[in-house]
Amino acid sequence: MMKIKVLIVDDSLLFREWLRKGLTNHPNIEVVATAVDAFDARDKILMFEPDVMTCDVEMPKMNGLEFIRRLLPQYPLPTIMISTVSTRVFDALNSGAVDFVSKPVNMTAGSTHVFFDDLIQRIRVAANINLEELRRDQGVMKPVEPRSGMSSSCRIIAMGASTGGTEAITSILKMLPVTVPGIVIVQHIPSGFSKMFADRLNQLCKISVKEAKTGDYVEAGTALIAPGDQHMRLHKAGTAFRVECYPGERVTGHCPSVDVLFDSVAKEAGGKAIGVILTGMGYDGSKGLLMMRRKGGRTIGQDAKSSVVYGMPKAAFDVGAVEQQVPLSQIPQLINKWLQQ
Repeated sequence: MMKIKVLIVDDSLLFREWLRKGLTNHPNIEVVATAVDAFDARDKILMFEPDVMTCDVEMPKMNGLEFIRRLLPQYPLPTIMISTVSTRVFDALNSGAVDFVSKPVNMTAGSTHVFFDDLIQRIRVAANINLEELRRDQGVMKPVEPRSGMSSSCRIIAMGASTGGTEAITSILKMLPVTVPGIVIVQHIPSGFSKMFADRLNQLCKISVKEAKTGDYVEAGTALIAPGDQHMRLHKAGTAFRVECYPGERVTGHCPSVDVLFDSVAKEAGGKAIGVILTGMGYDGSKGLLMMRRKGGRTIGQDAKSSVVYGMPKAAFDVGAVEQQVPLSQIPQLINKWLQQ
């Protein structure tokens, strides 16, 4: 098996060496070079032709955000940002980075093991992403016009995503009108970033977006995003719905888990729900989406060409959970169409 060639970009010598040693221990990864800043990295990209680059957000001379904005149009290299808790990481994803991991606060043996397991998994996924193809397959998103007299019985829209999901969710929510039914979302995201993600969406979208907390009601024109370290499930409260957020063991490899959310939506909302499974690695959400469909809900899967990683949507499609599979650009319009029926 060919080794994945990785370039590490970070201004800290200590952190560069720590990363290099940790990644070198993996038999399928070769750290071909390290770079101290964006200008050094550009030269190393030309010299070593890496498959994946890890990049710090904060760097001297040119920060990581500006670097990938300038770099990726010329050299479409899958890039994973390594960031402290900062909104800049979402700007980096918007500029073309494919993923990010949270910089460990302390480097104990336990946290180091978890960090490298996570990073290595993301590097292996990133190595198979073709950024040039992905750009060609991104259609134009069109805003959904609000209409009066919606006849649909839909009361809840549930979404789940992982790698590439922050941008996919942003693209969809920006197109939806304030008349849309309440939305509940699980995005696989590190603790500390989920509130920043929700606050960012709240500024960009017509609808209101917030990080969920136990007791929040799911209301029209509002989206609730699961906290990065808690499961979220739906409960019926009379004629309304509200959410419960709680810490727990990983389900389908994740906390929060899309399956946990979708299972609860299937049980509590039945045919009054639309489920949407988006880009991401793994198979979280496939069982829950199938349950939603069996309970009478409508279900959508993002297609392969528009997905950064066609893992979760494929798993859901393969088990028969997806009623209709469409490009990301068509999802808002399909949701709207179903709301009119």
